[in-house]
Amino acid sequence: MKWDFRSIMSGQRRGPAAMLARGVLRVGSFPYAIAVKRRNRQYDSGKLETHAAGVPVISVGNLTTGGTGKTPIVCYLAKWFRSRGRRVMIISRGYGRGDNDVNDEALELHDRLPDVPHVQNPDRVEAARIVVEELEAEVILMDDGFQHRRLHRDLDIVVIDATCPFGYGHLLPRGLLREPITGLTRADLVILTRCDAADAAKLAEIENLIKSVKPNLAVLRSRHVPSGLREFPDLTSPIRSLEGQSVALVAAIGNPDAFEQTVLSCQATVIASKHFPDHDTYSSEVVAEIRQWVRDLGDSIDRVVCTHKDLVKLRTDRIGGKPLVAITIDLEIDGDVSPWLDPIVSSIKDGDSDF
Repeated sequence: MKWDFRSIMSGQRRGPAAMLARGVLRVGSFPYAIAVKRRNRQYDSGKLETHAAGVPVISVGNLTTGGTGKTPIVCYLAKWFRSRGRRVMIISRGYGRGDNDVNDEALELHDRLPDVPHVQNPDRVEAARIVVEELEAEVILMDDGFQHRRLHRDLDIVVIDATCPFGYGHLLPRGLLREPITGLTRADLVILTRCDAADAAKLAEIENLIKSVKPNLAVLRSRHVPSGLREFPDLTSPIRSLEGQSVALVAAIGNPDAFEQTVLSCQATVIASKHFPDHDTYSSEVVAEIRQWVRDLGDSIDRVVCTHKDLVKLRTDRIGGKPLVAITIDLEIDGDVSPWLDPIVSSIKDGDSDF
């Protein structure tokens, strides 16, 4: 039987086999914890070197693996700097890059930000050198960079998903934490995402835990707001057209449950859903499987809904005889980001990098 790994990590899955799996995963967390602690200590002590890019670097990262909602924040920040006439560019590791040498996140960002260059390279110091020296970047957004400490950053933003804030309280592989929560001592700002999906008591609990680690750490709340329906290649329709529709969901993302809640919030009825591993490339075999699944659902559904990250890989407006659309997501932040971003703008000046 195929198990959802989240149900095992969270403890939702019961029974001897699930308990055994959690025990094995917990043992695996010990060497991982030792390696993370040793690496952070080396950077903290200066034994491992950090490299400055010569221009301001803003890291947008998280404590956990899986989908926390970083992409809408990266888009928000890129548009913020673009609106102020600054040459902002994005760098990232490029996990799961396909044959065209870009991954799904890069494809989505290009679709949403066609005028913002994005360089993917496992060596993000080299990626920074490229955007500074060859593309003349004035500001760098380092996507998924909190644990990548080789590149100096001027602002460290940590994204925490209010629906699953601390990876079930365990380090990988027992939980979803990439490092202990004490890593927040390095952060300059926390942005809580999907706050509309958590009640006031839960949000207060999350913020209190953050403050217990770093009392003066600022926390901003945000929401992912469905803004429209995207149809390949570039047609957009109002989000209200999803109301009353019976839909099937397809997603290859880190947090498919949050995606389903988003669809339900649009007043659609979810008839069935099919999940694939995060960053799945949608091979021809997988697409054929989806087509047959949709055909089997027949007239019980009106359309198939996926995420923007899925649409840029599927690259079609129909699948299994049904229309395929993606929900586009915008970010709404409670509060003002200017106190953290204005100093970045003020610091921009001509100069050479130290590469």
